[in-house]
Parts: sequence; C-alpha cells; structure tokens
Amino acid sequence: MGRMPKPIETHVPTRAELVDHLVRTRISGQVATPRENNLSHYRKLANGDRHYWLGLELGDRWTDEQDVLAVMAERVGVVDDAAHRFGQDTIDPELTVSGLDRMAARLRKAALDRQSVLLATGHPGGLLDVHRATAAALRAAGCEIVVIPAGLVADEGSVWQFADVAVLERGATLWHTHSPEPMAAILDGLAAANRPQPDLVVADHGWAGCAAQRGLDAVGYADCNDPALFLGEAEGTLQVAVPLDDHVRDPRFYDPMVAYLLSSAGLL
Repeated sequence: MGRMPKPIETHVPTRAELVDHLVRTRISGQVATPRENNLSHYRKLANGDRHYWLGLELGDRWTDEQDVLAVMAERVGVVDDAAHRFGQDTIDPELTVSGLDRMAARLRKAALDRQSVLLATGHPGGLLDVHRATAAALRAAGCEIVVIPAGLVADEGSVWQFADVAVLERGATLWHTHSPEPMAAILDGLAAANRPQPDLVVADHGWAGCAAQRGLDAVGYADCNDPALFLGEAEGTLQVAVPLDDHVRDPRFYDPMVAYLLSSAGLL
C-alpha cells in the first residue's frame, strides 16, 4: 500500500508567526529570484511577448516596463528603484499574507455557496500540495471539485488530474509550464461535454490567467518574476494574486501558509 500524503501543518500560525516563517524560508522577504531576472520578464511583457502574459490579454496597456515595475512594487514589494538593476530583490511578506486573506475570503464564499471549484498548477514541484490541501478542505466543506474531461491534450502533453489538481504531463513527468493552453483545453473540454464552467478556479501561472481572461472567478499565486497576474488583479480581471516564491527548497515550507489560509477561510 502506498504512503498517505502528509497532512498540512496542524498548528495555525498567527499573522506575525507566518510573516516570520515566510521570511525564514524565503517564500517572501529576500527571495531567490534575482533582480535582473525580474526586470527581464517585466521588459519582455511590456514588449508584447505573450509567453509572459500568462493567458491574459493585456493589449497595449502595459507597454512601459516602468509602469509594470510600479505595479510590482505596489502589489508584490519588489524594490521600486528603477536604477536597481542587479542583485537581490524582495517580496513583502505582509503583502503575501494580505493576499492570502483575500484568497481566504473567496474560498469562504465558495464553501458557503457549495460552489464548484477547479484547481490547477503549472508549478507542481512547488505548489501541487498547496492546491491538493485546498481541494481537500473545499470538498470537506461541501464544494464540488471539478473532474476534468478525459483525453485532453495541450502543448504536446496530456492534461491530467493528480490529487484533485490539474497538471500537464509529458513523458511520465509533471511539467512546469506557464502556458494557458492546458487550462484552455479543460474549459473547452467542459463546454464540448455540455458541462458547466467552474464557479471558481484556484491556480497559478497561465492556468489562472486563462481562466480569468475567460471571465471566470479566478485566484492564484505568482512569483515576483511573473508580473502578468498582478497586472490582471490591478485591472480587475483576476480576483486575487498572492505574491510568493513559487518553488522554494522544500515544498513542506508552504504548510504553515496553507494552514493559515484554510483557517482564515473557515475550512479547518
């Protein structure tokens, strides 16, 4: 018999405890993503490289990388000095926790209304268990966890559901992807089967951006080098974007964060 997945951290941290934990584990604070990588992604987004739009349609509204930087400083806590070109960059842990609070409010509504929820990740190495634990808590509260149609393909891979979380699989490997195409395949597959669209999508990367662009309620996680979701939140397309390092050294580091999120949502 296979081993059961380890449950999330049972201790629910206070806000202050969580902020301290986020900084110690580098989920927030001085994160591993270097400044030059952040600025490169902001520039590519502003120059119209759709890979960095994460499924959102940004038009010509964000063609100045300094405007992108200003939003990221406000909503993520990266250094707002445009002259800071190299070295360390930051995520404000207070903004991370505030994002978790906003996400918790939407999860609470989903639970109270017994809504259907689709969970998906393009970062299975870091966030798969974050989404799995959220799915388990929502199901226990009476939500329907959307089962995706069978046989979906996207980006030369297969779209599967693993532990209630939609992922892209290639060659027996769960794939890190920023692409919106796997989410598009799911939503199109549901429509083709005459099944309703989900009431809520909880995701990251292009999975969240695609759902939000299609007009669905969507909340998600994003790193400081993935500006599109924060621009989508600023414009009101995406309901919540939580800033964090989306692949820290040990995925168990996210457990206290998940405990705080689910407790705040009334799901523990």
